[in-house]
Amino acid sequence: MHNSLQEKFPIMDVQNDCILSRAGDLTFVFELDLPEIFTLSDLEYETFHQTWIKAIRLLPANSILHKQDCFTQEQYQGDFDAAHQSTLDRCSERYFHERAYLGHRCFLMLTKRQKRQKQVSSLTSSLITGRFLQPQLVDGSALAEFQGIALQFQQILIDSGLVKCRGLQRSEILSSSQHKGLLESYCCLSFNQQQAQVQDITFSEGLRVGDQHCQIYSLADTDVLPRLCGSRINYERYSTDRTKLGVGFVSCIGQLLNCNHIYNQYIVIEDPVNTIQKFERKRLRLQSLAAYSRQNLLARDATNDFLNEALSQKHQPIRAHFNLMVWESRKDKLFELKNQVSSALAQMDALSKLETVGAPQLFWAGIPGNASDLPVNDLFDTFIQQAACFLNLETAYKTSTSPVGIRLGDRLNGRPLHVDISDEPMRLGICSNRNKFILGPSGSGKSFFTNHMLRTYYQQGSHLVLVDVGHSYKGLCDMLCGYYFTYNERKPLQFNPFFLNDGDTLDTEKKESLKALLLALWKKDDEKYRRSEYVALSNAITGYYHFLDQQPQCFACFDTFYEYLAKDYLQQLQVEGVSVNNFDIDNLLYVLRPYYKGGEFDYLLNAKENLDLLEQRFIVFELDEIKDHPILFPVVTIIIMEVFISKMRKLKGIRKVILIEEAWKALMKEGFASYIQYLFKTVRKFYGEAIVVTQEVDDIISSPIVKQAIINNSDCKILLDQSKYQNKFDQIQELLGLTLKEKAQVLSLNRSNDPKLKYKEVFISLGGQLSKVYRTEVSLEEYLVFSTEQKEKLLLAEYIERSGGDFNGGLRALAQAIRNREINF
Repeated sequence: MHNSLQEKFPIMDVQNDCILSRAGDLTFVFELDLPEIFTLSDLEYETFHQTWIKAIRLLPANSILHKQDCFTQEQYQGDFDAAHQSTLDRCSERYFHERAYLGHRCFLMLTKRQKRQKQVSSLTSSLITGRFLQPQLVDGSALAEFQGIALQFQQILIDSGLVKCRGLQRSEILSSSQHKGLLESYCCLSFNQQQAQVQDITFSEGLRVGDQHCQIYSLADTDVLPRLCGSRINYERYSTDRTKLGVGFVSCIGQLLNCNHIYNQYIVIEDPVNTIQKFERKRLRLQSLAAYSRQNLLARDATNDFLNEALSQKHQPIRAHFNLMVWESRKDKLFELKNQVSSALAQMDALSKLETVGAPQLFWAGIPGNASDLPVNDLFDTFIQQAACFLNLETAYKTSTSPVGIRLGDRLNGRPLHVDISDEPMRLGICSNRNKFILGPSGSGKSFFTNHMLRTYYQQGSHLVLVDVGHSYKGLCDMLCGYYFTYNERKPLQFNPFFLNDGDTLDTEKKESLKALLLALWKKDDEKYRRSEYVALSNAITGYYHFLDQQPQCFACFDTFYEYLAKDYLQQLQVEGVSVNNFDIDNLLYVLRPYYKGGEFDYLLNAKENLDLLEQRFIVFELDEIKDHPILFPVVTIIIMEVFISKMRKLKGIRKVILIEEAWKALMKEGFASYIQYLFKTVRKFYGEAIVVTQEVDDIISSPIVKQAIINNSDCKILLDQSKYQNKFDQIQELLGLTLKEKAQVLSLNRSNDPKLKYKEVFISLGGQLSKVYRTEVSLEEYLVFSTEQKEKLLLAEYIERSGGDFNGGLRALAQAIRNREINF
């Protein structure tokens, strides 16, 4: 026999954003934005648990809390229409297209029941009888009073700072021709934004909604409930011997259960006085029967303990029910689904009880606003404290709507997320600066992650200056057509700090950087200069640029500056009668002679290409070959400082990033520490960020100045796999100021990666307030560009050469060869 859903449907209407059932019950609906999984500390779990207890205590007698967590399997849809996308962006969209993940929406329904002469049981459910109790006229003052309680409940949740809670409006609860409402979403088991239609609901051969075969597993009997419960449990896959990473008590049947499912949580508030009297009568009956059965004796003791706890600790007794509804389109998959659910429940020490006869009534009671149809025989007695442990507290990772950020992956399934670790934390007050400290041993994926981050920054219009040791960014620089300054015998380092672009003038900063360069070339590290020498050099630089204005055919470089010193400026000093004691120009010319044409380092300061450093957005200074060179390294250091400070002060409204890789000992030796200290303290004011990347913490703590400057002024700390240091991680934790939660997150990195996919995990802490672990998972093309493995870098270079120097052409050819298994990769 077929029945019309309209005849049976228990909801009458939605007025003033309140659901009115055909039995006269009132329900206010809220949507919750829960904390992300793996991000709460033990204290935060307990705080959230206590928040729920405090809120539930507000509810009056004869009311029901119905929390409904809806998890649906969805697929990421790649964006292939964006005209601004680069080659790697399109490759990434293709790679992640149709990546499966678990979507989650959480709804909270607060229901005020009409007074009934008889409680609803499985046999008197409106689904079975088709009859509804005659609703009483809704008293306006009663409605306003319950609405006030619902709003207080909402505010308590919001004030915790752990959850966002917004009330659903009528247009969101009911469907229209343009969108699907909450009631329709439940009845068709589809909670995404796509339009759907209510389908046939069949109970004859098990529960079926459309072509979806459903099963309901209930937690409504003390025989199947766990013996102990709490606000959290350890997630063993991400825990170590030294640290335990926690999840919510029921997360194993929430975000961690990878199938379509709805987790319904009901807490029924009754008159506590009547409940206590009922248990007192039950205790007396059991007392009289205790002599005849050990089971009666145990039941009497349990009832007595229940009453003692209620009275002595003032715990409020309530009734509760929890059920898990799963569904699958293929009927032959239901047995596999049952095993999956049983395994999930076993993790919280609960048993699975498959509902058969009572499944339709439980499905019917799950309709938003129809919680009062929950059969009384499916409820069990407990206290608010214990019932709150069974509320789902977590959701999936969320993506940011910020216009800037990097693409990282959800830890559980790799779904691509847009993550802003620079501007959004500043805007929300989580961080006070954009500086970053990146720590990871060799092979942890540190350079790979950094390449990925820098490529995204460049794509979003940033200017980047990199100080590298080890050629980690050569591939990225070639792809972006940046300037790559490195030293080799065939093509030594060449700069031209004297060159000014059209429209530029000799400002104070340029003048000071040139004076610092000339003094570094002239004087030894421990040799001090006199005030007169400083003034003479300043006059020489000013006079040189006046000379260039009068001689437009003269090219600005060190050679012409040297010639100006040796001729024009020398004559000027002779006319002014400057003595050798005040300024020994002969000594200066002699010391600077190796940098003039024909000298040993004549190539260093006379470059005629790669001159537009201010406008070039990607510059790499590779110091591997010169980090111990007594002449070249000090010069390059000064040029690096001059380039970035010039960008920092002249480029208004543009993000500037300086990244310093593994060159600590050499940099410290040349007094670079004060420059780094200055950068980390001031770069924020110029819309910039300083990033330091290192393998060893000892590199940082070896310099007290840098230690304080970097650690104290880097609100974003990024750590890669630290498993090799887990037995001595306490020192790192203390140095970086990590909390116990952050320590557990760091040591959980890469402990349970998907063996089918190639990726590494990364830990990101923002301001010590927000910390998460993400996947760094990229497409094959991105991997080939970012890889620092020498074999893979040489292979890419070979294919680029085959393509006539076309980087993108060589990259596509290599990726296709790997996919076709022409190369063993």
